Amino acid sequence: MIIANNLSKRFGKLQALDNVSVNCNKGECIALIGPNASGKTTFIKCILGMVMYDSGFITFNGKNILHDWQYRAHIGYMPQVGRYPDNMTIGQVIGMMKDIRQVQPARLDEDLMHSFGLEKLKQKRMRTLSGGTRQKVSAALAFLFNPEVLILDEPTAGLDPVSSEILKDKIIKEKNKGKLILVTSHILSELDELVTQVIFMQDGKLCFHKTIDEIREETQQEKLSKAIASIMTKSSV
Repeated sequence: MIIANNLSKRFGKLQALDNVSVNCNKGECIALIGPNASGKTTFIKCILGMVMYDSGFITFNGKNILHDWQYRAHIGYMPQVGRYPDNMTIGQVIGMMKDIRQVQPARLDEDLMHSFGLEKLKQKRMRTLSGGTRQKVSAALAFLFNPEVLILDEPTAGLDPVSSEILKDKIIKEKNKGKLILVTSHILSELDELVTQVIFMQDGKLCFHKTIDEIREETQQEKLSKAIASIMTKSSV
C-alpha cells in the first residue's frame, strides 16, 4: 500500500533519512520507533507530502505520490501536538474540516466524537482546552473521514487512562477492518496490544522492519520494550 524506496533527505549537515526502504501493507498496525532525531518525523512528513525528499520515491497504492497529490485524501493524520485557531470552537474546527474534506455524511466515522463526549464540548474555544482534550479533538479528526491509512504520532500522550484505552480499542478495530496504521510512541508499553510489525530507525537509517512474532521469537521476550532493548543491546556489542 505504501512503499518507500531508497528514501533520503538531508537538512544542511544533518542526514535525516539515509536510503530508507520499507513496505507497509493493509491490515497492519506498524510501530515506527527509535530515539530522538532518528528520522521518524521526517519519514512521516515525507509520506504526508509535507517534506520533499532528496532522492528515492514513495508510492501509495502503486502510484508515485509526486504525481498524485490526491492520495492524501485517504490518510488520517494525528500530530503529536495539534495546533488550531485559538478563537474557534471545537464545533467550528470540526465543521471547517468537514467543509475542506467534503466527505459524504454517511461515510463519516464519529465513533471517537461520541466516545470522548466531544458533542457536549462543541461550544468550547480551542484556547481554553487542556492538552488532553486537544488530543481528543486531534484523534477524532484523524478517524473522522474513514481513511484507508492512519498515521498517529504519539497518540496517547496527554490522554487520561480511560481515554487512552478508548483510543487503543479504536485503533485495533480499524486495523481489523484492513486499514494500515502507522503509530509512533516513546511509551512502548502502550504498543504491546496494538502493533503487528515494528520499524526501528536510528540516525536516519532503517535498523530493522520485523513482525512482532519475529521479534519475540528472536529475543524470547513478550513485552515490546524488553524485546527492543534486547535487540539494541546485541547490536551494540
